[in-house]
Amino acid sequence: MAEQDKHGVLPTPTFDKPVKLLIVVAPFYRTIADNLVSGAKAEIEAAGGTCEVVEVPGALEIPTAIAMADRQCNYDGYVALGCVIRGETTHYETVCNDSSRAIQLMGLQGLLIGNGILTVENDDQAEVRANPKKMNKGGGAAAAALHLIALSRKWGSSKKGVGFKPPSESILVAGDNNGPTTA
Repeated sequence: MAEQDKHGVLPTPTFDKPVKLLIVVAPFYRTIADNLVSGAKAEIEAAGGTCEVVEVPGALEIPTAIAMADRQCNYDGYVALGCVIRGETTHYETVCNDSSRAIQLMGLQGLLIGNGILTVENDDQAEVRANPKKMNKGGGAAAAALHLIALSRKWGSSKKGVGFKPPSESILVAGDNNGPTTA
């Protein structure tokens, strides 16, 4: 059984409204980066979405670029792509941990990000994971972003009368005996 056949894969989400993603890639290892981008673009196009690609110097700059784009642009989601290959120093751990942590924290704050920054031991591992015809981790990161966008749209449109949040038109203020106020 092939490695990718062992893992469950969700079907590509569909969207009623257009979806636009930003792919932020660190092309330090150009061939790996190009394969990651190719896989991501194909996945986004399969969902009927569009994307733009920007390059940054390294994996540590990917979260900063995503945060800037989120403040200044109007993307539905983001795909973080790059590759960190273990070297002789502890720089590997710093880059892997800090880039991953920053992306995770932005996700917890509501940004919709698929993380496709490879953290590998050698070139061979990177090539297999980046290749769209093999493990296709670029496509996987794009799929993750697309699924988060689909969830955000599903849950974002159903706030009235559902769940624990009051409808946005009414706000309950502590100590207010008159009930909800209209905003």
